[in-house]
Amino acid sequence: MRYITASQAAQKWGISQRRVQILCAEGRIDGVFKLGEAWAIPEDATKPYDSRVKREKTELLKNEND
Repeated sequence: MRYITASQAAQKWGISQRRVQILCAEGRIDGVFKLGEAWAIPEDATKPYDSRVKREKTELLKNEND
């Protein structure tokens, strides 16, 4: 399996490197682990849902049924 850095994941997902580091620390990315001070993120990892953004109930139900 290949791994990418938090910086590479940030570019891939269009978010800040710090936000990726927070997601890693919270355990919200599957298969992530720390190598010294750097996070190793699986290359095929998907961007986790941003729980800071509130969505309408109908939108949530629609996405759950898909």
